Amino acid sequence: MKHDTPKNAVLWAGRLGKKPDGEAFAFQSSINVDRRLVFEDIKGSRAHIAMLGAQGILDAGTVADLDAELVNISGEIRSGKLLIDEGAEDIHSFIEGILTERLGDAGRSVHAGRSRNDQVALDTRLYLKRRVPELEVRIDAAIATLLDLAERHTESIMPGYTHLQRAQCVTLGFHLCAWASALCRDRLRFADALTRLDECPLGAGALAGSSLPLDRERTASALGFSGPTLNAMDSVADRDFALELAADCAITQIHLSRFCEDIAIWASEEFKFIDLAEDWSTGSSIMPQKKNPDFAELIRGKAGRTAGNMVTLFTLVKGLPYAYNKDLQEDKEALFDSLDTVDTCLRMFCGMMAGASFNTERMAAATTGGFLEATDAAEYLVRKGLPFRKAHETAALLVRDAIAAGQDNIASLSLAELQNRSPLFEEDVYAILTPRACVAARRLTGGPAPEEVRRQIAKLRKFTL
Repeated sequence: MKHDTPKNAVLWAGRLGKKPDGEAFAFQSSINVDRRLVFEDIKGSRAHIAMLGAQGILDAGTVADLDAELVNISGEIRSGKLLIDEGAEDIHSFIEGILTERLGDAGRSVHAGRSRNDQVALDTRLYLKRRVPELEVRIDAAIATLLDLAERHTESIMPGYTHLQRAQCVTLGFHLCAWASALCRDRLRFADALTRLDECPLGAGALAGSSLPLDRERTASALGFSGPTLNAMDSVADRDFALELAADCAITQIHLSRFCEDIAIWASEEFKFIDLAEDWSTGSSIMPQKKNPDFAELIRGKAGRTAGNMVTLFTLVKGLPYAYNKDLQEDKEALFDSLDTVDTCLRMFCGMMAGASFNTERMAAATTGGFLEATDAAEYLVRKGLPFRKAHETAALLVRDAIAAGQDNIASLSLAELQNRSPLFEEDVYAILTPRACVAARRLTGGPAPEEVRRQIAKLRKFTL
């Protein structure tokens, strides 16, 4: 019977006389996905063999040889001298196979006290501890881009919308701060997820640890974890970190999608609030006049991808018995895709927004008409002592009066017409019904008044420092 060469050998070959061939072997292989964990796998292996040496499980010479060869392998992969074998079962098998091919029995000793179950859990956590902070930097950059724009537009009046109907007067700076606030929550979610995955599963083995005198605290410390995981079975069964980060990615992408929905609407001929730079737009293959917000639309579209990945992961684990099952091999592709998608979309969003310009005259013009001052008229009466519900009804009747008169704002009515609905109206009411006055009056915490928006910008900037 033909035997595999060491670098192509499967790690479970001793039990079975045959292994799946061809398409069947490729089907159960994960090398195309977990190859990105190669440097984490090497890092974990170096910490593991150092611990094995310290515990007297491996002699000092073997530890030195293994560590030196792992350093060589890492350098060769980085330089391109050593290519990852697509025929390997997984990245763990590939690295151990190279060690065995080069060092013989020393390479065969590297796996003492561990299983691929705790090894992959370790590699994935190490990868996420490196990858998630990179996403946090992307989110910070997006927040900073929005705040830079907001600072230039704290007094740029525009309509605020509910139900996509003009509602009240706000500013562009206020609107951009709303977006930045959502991204700040995203940032917190990723940071929070990192605290929960900061436990080292190495030493949990297949599910019940090892009879060898391993020092799990040593490897956890060496790898930069706060400590080892508490329970060996949970260590290899747990994919909460994948579920949590997939959800975080989906929420972030949904936020970007909502921002881009606004942008696509604003870029329309009907709105003309935003002008996206030509290098952040595309044209039409048949209509020569078109300038399409395709980047915004594609970012919006990719929200479905991250939401789908999240559902995939939740569905994957919902019926799995404890502890490890081969199904869990499917966790990485969906999670990695979500991380990659959010990373790319954040970069595209930053570039698109940094190159955008705004038609502030068009925005300001959109606040005239549509009765955006109706709430302010009602609150004027509240300040005069009228109960709000009566004030609300009075303002609504004034809207009806103005529409009947062919007008599009309450301020177009004469004082006599206003007083016909409530004697509490006086001449000073007209001063508070202009769009700019409506914005300036909303100075409460969280409001759109320019000075309050500037305070929000300052607070949001501190958040990302």
